[in-house]
Amino acid sequence: MRVSSLEAFLVSAGTISIAEIGDRTQLLSLLLAARYRRPWPIIAGILCATLANHAAAGFIGSLFGNFMKPRALKLVVGVSMIGMALWTLKPDKLDADATAARAAGAFVATLTSFFLAEIGDKTQIATVALAAAYPSLWAVISGTTLGMLGANVPVVLLGKAFANRLPLKSIHYAASLLFLILGGIFLARVVVG
Repeated sequence: MRVSSLEAFLVSAGTISIAEIGDRTQLLSLLLAARYRRPWPIIAGILCATLANHAAAGFIGSLFGNFMKPRALKLVVGVSMIGMALWTLKPDKLDADATAARAAGAFVATLTSFFLAEIGDKTQIATVALAAAYPSLWAVISGTTLGMLGANVPVVLLGKAFANRLPLKSIHYAASLLFLILGGIFLARVVVG
């Protein structure tokens, strides 16, 4: 069965946008918006940092995808998605180091702090898994980047008023369920062949 680039894009965008809600980088967006009060440089920093981070993660994922047999790859991606489901249930907290670039402008502070905050984050690991699962690397990277922007841009533009109105616990459960369903789909593909 051939997987379309559109499916890779939509699954990547949807998965990351939901998983990102309440994540530490979303908290970082809120902090940066409150500190600098300049949304466009912050949004540009988020875009550049996410593209760089997810391109690296996607490249690593596609390498895994190219070297693993399809059945083993589906098994690894399925298990990793179920692991992501469990990880999503644990709320993130913002590290004190995440805003270390205080003296820099809004763009540089956002670029560096976002890039560093994403290293080892669940959205980066999900990007590795998605890039391993789907043959269209550009669709995965553009989808995960759009998902990241979809979750963080409203926080930057609307600030704390927006963030305080979200039912974060319900969103974490929904994101966990989404990862669980995706994991189940990949595991079902292993069983079906």
